[in-house]
Amino acid sequence: MRIYLDNCSLQRPLDSRASTRIILEGEAILSLLRLLESGGVELVSSEVLLFEIGKGPSSARRGYALEVLSRARLFVPLSEHVERRAAEFVTLGVKPLDSLHLASAEEATADRFCTCDDRFLQKAKAVAGLKTRPVSPVELIEELEQ
Repeated sequence: MRIYLDNCSLQRPLDSRASTRIILEGEAILSLLRLLESGGVELVSSEVLLFEIGKGPSSARRGYALEVLSRARLFVPLSEHVERRAAEFVTLGVKPLDSLHLASAEEATADRFCTCDDRFLQKAKAVAGLKTRPVSPVELIEELEQ
């Protein structure tokens, strides 16, 4: 299965473990990374992810994210096609950077697009004709473990 993790899901294991939800999502991502090591899933990286990671203030978080993404088998560059598709998502109320992530996932023909952002997830799930399925980390790991 081909998976695109947006930046918030990619870095969830590093977040403060202040709530049960964050703990569960962090563990789900760590389980996903173990599946990546065993070849059970294929990770997608993108120019958009690298851009967003590069903006982060923490060098430790940047290093972690880049190390994880170094295992990706597929890289999606920013292109006119990705930008046009992202513009369509923006008209549906998705934030511009989130739209670029979603369009990059589609461009990669990712089976699943994973995010921890509830508002974004809700909007992405409402997009008609989306070619990748948006999921939370917990939904994704539950599906993979069936």
